[in-house]
Amino acid sequence: MRDHTPDFKMHELTDRNKLLIRQTVQQLLEKLAADGKLTSDTLLEFWIEVPGVKRPRGSFRGGFLMPDSFVYLSDYFRPDVPHALTPGAAYPDGEAGLDNVWDDLLDELFYQVEIFTSPLSTGKGITLELWAGNRQRPEGEWLYAVDRKVELG
Repeated sequence: MRDHTPDFKMHELTDRNKLLIRQTVQQLLEKLAADGKLTSDTLLEFWIEVPGVKRPRGSFRGGFLMPDSFVYLSDYFRPDVPHALTPGAAYPDGEAGLDNVWDDLLDELFYQVEIFTSPLSTGKGITLELWAGNRQRPEGEWLYAVDRKVELG
């Protein structure tokens, strides 16, 4: 049996890039919660553009964007609390656990971003697009979305 794992070296995101991603994700999710749109199927998705790496955006039948990756926000936050980001069931410490929720969510996101940016030794020129919201189905059109595009440095 052949191993199809790509041969690459992981490069950890810089503290500056981690802070930029953290601030961006927090703004998106605070807006999402304030609008009362956090549900059990709400997603945080991202797409990464790496300079010099040609990778056409994938699509499902019907022309929907296929993101690099996504995270179900209900794994981290309670969807049944209107207009607030409240730690999910996996975080029994309540408000005291909100920092743990953010740390876990962002650790997962940083790891995934590092995988997709591994072809480069620097983050310079890499563009990260983030969406948070609800789709008709995981690959369908957005019913509600907040988005942001940032350039890593």
